[in-house]
Amino acid sequence: MVKNFVLDTSVLVHDPLSIYNFQENNIIIPIICIEELDNLKKKDGIVGYHARSAARELYNIKKIGNLHEGVKLPSGGTLKIELNHMDTSVLPDGMDLNKNDSRILAITKNLANEYKNIPTILVTKDLYLSIKGDALGIITQDYKNDKITADEIYKGYAEITLPSEDINKIYKDEGLPLPTQLDIPVYPNEFLHIKSSTDMTHEVIARFDGKCIVPLKYANSTAWGLTPINREQKMAFELLMDPDIHFVSITGGAGSGKTILSTAVALQKVIEEKVYRKIVFVRPVIPAGNDIGFLPGTEEEKLRPWMGSFYDAIENLVDYKYSSRKVKDKNGKNKRNGENVEKENPEFNVDDFIDQFRRQGAIETKTLTYMRGRTFSDSLVIVDEAQEITPHLAKLMLTRAGFGSKFVFIGDPSDNQIDNILVDAKSNGLVYAVEKMKPFDITGHVTLNQVERSLLAKLAEKYM
Repeated sequence: MVKNFVLDTSVLVHDPLSIYNFQENNIIIPIICIEELDNLKKKDGIVGYHARSAARELYNIKKIGNLHEGVKLPSGGTLKIELNHMDTSVLPDGMDLNKNDSRILAITKNLANEYKNIPTILVTKDLYLSIKGDALGIITQDYKNDKITADEIYKGYAEITLPSEDINKIYKDEGLPLPTQLDIPVYPNEFLHIKSSTDMTHEVIARFDGKCIVPLKYANSTAWGLTPINREQKMAFELLMDPDIHFVSITGGAGSGKTILSTAVALQKVIEEKVYRKIVFVRPVIPAGNDIGFLPGTEEEKLRPWMGSFYDAIENLVDYKYSSRKVKDKNGKNKRNGENVEKENPEFNVDDFIDQFRRQGAIETKTLTYMRGRTFSDSLVIVDEAQEITPHLAKLMLTRAGFGSKFVFIGDPSDNQIDNILVDAKSNGLVYAVEKMKPFDITGHVTLNQVERSLLAKLAEKYM
């Protein structure tokens, strides 16, 4: 049955391509939404970029038909800009008739009253608009096309039981073919914590490479002096270190090690081993999207406050790297190679360190705003706080990948860590990328569960 879907501005800003995702139904965009897109077009950050993208899509459709009368879309439905049905008398007393939300509700209510044989549905990602619509008897729904429907987001690992004889085969020849008795799907580069059914003390962590269960390659490796310290960190480290895996996603709460692990491997692979030409740190500027334009200085200087997690990680890694080389003599003084060392690396400054490698072209710090048209080749790109980006931007980011590059998305997709009103725990770019990319042999994902920052951080993450 054909339906009328009235799209709110929030849907167009969340996904500029949303108009193509309603099959054979009628898509109605109130003219008020076009006005709102016009007001948003100059905003910095994700909102402004998506507003301009949505306008471009509408402009392209305008070329093939009249938006006032309705344009037939490739999906089979029609798209129409609604100029009428604005009578606000259908709204109860007490509503602010000057608000755009009230006018959109009035249009939807009038359409529903006129077309009683066709369900009229308001699609919005605005919580307040949804509540008001429901109170007025309007059918409302969230935009669900890019919302992850799984009850539990893919973790990247599973626990299974096998005989010790099979476990031993993992370390022989080409590894162990995936046992047919497993009753769970196993994806390429998924990790398996295998416990023996015949020996309680026998257990290993291995990886499914798409064909066989194989041992970890980097179990005894370090990166920039850092060694993973729990099960999930070892899994993430394996994905980060493997040059054959081109996209890695890591989720986890505050203090679980997402940023420091990714940064350590990036420094190791770029500065020490020169596997990649440069590190690109990317951070979405969400809470104050238009503030960056008014901060003084260059793009790098404007981004400095937003890049604190990377700067902290580098500072901690350098301190750790140098302190790990110290050896105390019997008097408690630092010694190295037989010489007394009073203080190691006294002149280190993280800003100077990053500026030095930035001048050499080995480090870049970027915001998502300026990614359109870019190509990153031979680069290790880390996108922090990826739960703040939309699925549309996640796709934009990954399509920037050139030859020889590796992309890493890190973040915490829980609702209390999302400041972007356009996304939630099931519709953000991080979980969307995790679910869409998990079937491929050049991608991998791990969820980190343990907080390792400090005892206080661990208690706060668990009990607050």
